[in-house]
Amino acid sequence: MATPTPTPSDATPTHIYNVATPTHTPSATPTATSSGTATPIATPTATSSGTPTPSDTSEFDLASLERDPGLRRPIWKYPPNVRDDIRREYIRLGPCQPQLRRDQYPATEFGTQRRRFQASWFNTFKWLEYSVSKDATFCFPCYLFESDASSQHAFTIDGFKGWKRVNDNERCAFLVHIGTSNSPHKKAIKFYEGLKNVTRHIDKVINCQSLEEVKKNRLHLRATIEGVRYLSLQACALRGHDESSTSRNRGNLIEIVKTFGRLSPDISNVVLENAPKNATYTSPKVQKDILHIFASKVRNKIRNEIGDSNFCILVDEALDASQKEQMAIVLRFFDVYGVIRERFFDIVNVLDTTSLTLKKELSDVLARNNLSNQNMRGQGYDGASNMRGAFNGLRALFLGDCSYAYYVHCFAHRLQLALVGATEKQDYVWEFFSMLANVVNIVSGSSKRLSKL
Repeated sequence: MATPTPTPSDATPTHIYNVATPTHTPSATPTATSSGTATPIATPTATSSGTPTPSDTSEFDLASLERDPGLRRPIWKYPPNVRDDIRREYIRLGPCQPQLRRDQYPATEFGTQRRRFQASWFNTFKWLEYSVSKDATFCFPCYLFESDASSQHAFTIDGFKGWKRVNDNERCAFLVHIGTSNSPHKKAIKFYEGLKNVTRHIDKVINCQSLEEVKKNRLHLRATIEGVRYLSLQACALRGHDESSTSRNRGNLIEIVKTFGRLSPDISNVVLENAPKNATYTSPKVQKDILHIFASKVRNKIRNEIGDSNFCILVDEALDASQKEQMAIVLRFFDVYGVIRERFFDIVNVLDTTSLTLKKELSDVLARNNLSNQNMRGQGYDGASNMRGAFNGLRALFLGDCSYAYYVHCFAHRLQLALVGATEKQDYVWEFFSMLANVVNIVSGSSKRLSKL
């Protein structure tokens, strides 16, 4: 079979970083001869000071390393400062072991017999490589760690193709190459395993550290989440007046997280003072983010309860302690079992209490949760004109969207108005409630009087 001859561009790959390396002329580029041997590569040239000249600098591309063992450069021909990078890349690629059909391996005549390479040898000798261009075998570890002083090149440069000597029992050429415990092959195997394990060890350490950091961060964040969950369930304040490390009471959330830390050393090691300064997960912003996530999950649960059913809205607005107008929204609906449910759905800060503003904010809340105004079957408000106005009130605006959204005046408000009206018309009723209020105030004003009840 004709042996292919590599061109200079095939034999000398291009690399992406500059290093000092020997300058090769086209005539010195290794070429495969008809006998299967390679002509030597020119030795490096340097100035009298030993520093490589500018012409000695070339580029190497690790992604374009020659894979065929018969065509690649000897490892000791590479500059010393890049040899380990070359070795690591070859280790990553692994030995060159082309899996061909039996008849695709060329046959060689040995007297009256014709023998050829056997792919099954790869399973027995893991270090074995095969060159298609030379029809010869090579040793992968010996190539990687061969020195320029070595005189044995059969399995590194020239290649071995004496197939008759492979299955010769104890005199098998591959076993002879392996040799004793101090043989060059065994030493190359040790260097090979060492470099391979170092690479794997570094990757493993980095991976373990990353997983450990993820585990710690999750435990840290979970402590904060569980603290916020408990305090919100009990309707308790999260923040304290003084949350500094010297405070004796740093607020409910931080004190709960400290309690978690006392119960578990694992939590104690990752929270508060032991946490990174830029990731304590106890800032007001983090607390609000967690509360918003909880609120979103609750709204999604309520939305799933409603499904495609019709619903009613109950709305009221009032000033909070910070003098901001807040609008509370409650949804009333039938669940899948036919049971009436009333769920507090959202609270919205509104700029004013005009009917148009309230209508816009209500519609936005319903739209964000995929609830259509067309499915509204009732409205419940107080008796304020902006709410129950027949022409420009909130009820009239929603009736314009859906004629079935009937308005119902709040029964509690109507009862309160009825009581006030009754007491204004009947003097003895007014006197009764006034006297009752005085009695309650007198009794509750003293613990001794209260204890007598």
